[in-house]
Amino acid sequence: MTQQYDLVIIGAGTGGIPCAIEAAALGARVLLVEKDSRIGGTLHTTGGHMSAAGTRRQRERGIEDSVEAHLADIERISGGTARADLVEMAARNAPETIEWLADQGFEFAPETPRLVYGHEPYGVPRTYYGKDAGLSILAVLKRLLDERIAAGGVELWLRSTAFSLTEAPGESPRVGVLRSGVDEIEVTAPAIVLATGGFASDADLFRELEGGTLVSAAHPTSTGDGLVIAREAGAAIAGQGRYLPTFGGLPHPTTPGKAFFEERPLLVATERLPWEIYVDRRGLRFVAEDEPSIDTKERRLATSTDGTFWTVFDDKARLNSVPMVVGWSPEDVLSKAGVRAGVHKADTLPELAALAGIDPDGLTATVARYNTAVAEGRDPEFGRTHLPAPIAEPPFFAMENHAITLVTFAGLDVDEHLRVRRTDGTPMAGVYALGEVIGAAATCGNSFCGGMLVTPALTFGRLLGRRLARAHSPSGG
Repeated sequence: MTQQYDLVIIGAGTGGIPCAIEAAALGARVLLVEKDSRIGGTLHTTGGHMSAAGTRRQRERGIEDSVEAHLADIERISGGTARADLVEMAARNAPETIEWLADQGFEFAPETPRLVYGHEPYGVPRTYYGKDAGLSILAVLKRLLDERIAAGGVELWLRSTAFSLTEAPGESPRVGVLRSGVDEIEVTAPAIVLATGGFASDADLFRELEGGTLVSAAHPTSTGDGLVIAREAGAAIAGQGRYLPTFGGLPHPTTPGKAFFEERPLLVATERLPWEIYVDRRGLRFVAEDEPSIDTKERRLATSTDGTFWTVFDDKARLNSVPMVVGWSPEDVLSKAGVRAGVHKADTLPELAALAGIDPDGLTATVARYNTAVAEGRDPEFGRTHLPAPIAEPPFFAMENHAITLVTFAGLDVDEHLRVRRTDGTPMAGVYALGEVIGAAATCGNSFCGGMLVTPALTFGRLLGRRLARAHSPSGG
């Protein structure tokens, strides 16, 4: 037996929840399916950065901004590699999204909007986040969703996974759902929205679509479920070749293939000027360690290494360059060497290289060249200007770092109405997608553009929920 609704949404996260809220508010009968035991998805782990131009909060703080300036910044940061139509829709509707959150009691971090330097920064402060990061957004969404559930507009299935999608022209699409891990149920609606997030916790899918080895700091439910069932039904994939890693992170102390973001190396020059050098497996440097653009560092990491590098330093740097890792003192660095995965210590550089898996001759020669650059006050290889001391006082240290994946850039191809497209370019009947399942490349291109994942997910969810409810609910809004 097939259960029927006005709208079925797969994924109760950043995009799926507001889609359900808005559709139910206009009278639609909505089924919201979530494979986790709780709603929220990546909102439990993300910093929740949002971006919008021309908001009340900016005006109250004397910040002059406009949507046009926001669009120009996205164009600059992404190099014009993002989808212009989707970026335009996101940026023009972003101020209303921020005002809506504010009106619903969202607790902004008091310092926002601000410039954020973890990735290439905007030209003016237009990045917002909550006092409790992504959980501040979830607090608003959960309250509104609970109200819609209580009113009978939304039915929520937790611990339930969509395992199939069927669509054909002239028919309503159908989804097979394993409800509560027990019952296989087919559900149908005039419109089905896929909002299942990315696939940064699935190593095989990541290798296939992004073309690399996965070292993930992503939410564990980010396994590409919506992408997989849509592709099996004939959907096209967009955004391949646009992947960009986050610059560096220590390997997880117990779980291979994972990064431990709670212990984050401070590798952004605006946070801390480096005393160490960065080397690849050959023992060679690949970028100026004091390069102020994290975007430049990320691109050098992606193109010049296999994704693994080491920060190499001596005991003088350990004592003077503080902190090298969030929450670590110089004594922590010493005590964790040889104990914590990826942290090594030795009395000589060849011994250090052997422990870490670096070419000993390459590392020794690189350190010698670097020490000469320090003595001469100039770095002819990469143009580094912060040259505080040679690497010369034992013991010597090496911390392993990896290109980290937080989000995935490839995703389902959608048109300007968020309809999923088949491999021949035609839209699938009644199938829509939003959020990270359409790929970060859709709104960020080949870049990390501040707030251009969370904000489009919220915005597109609200816009699509309204539009579908008006088209398909009995009341029509």
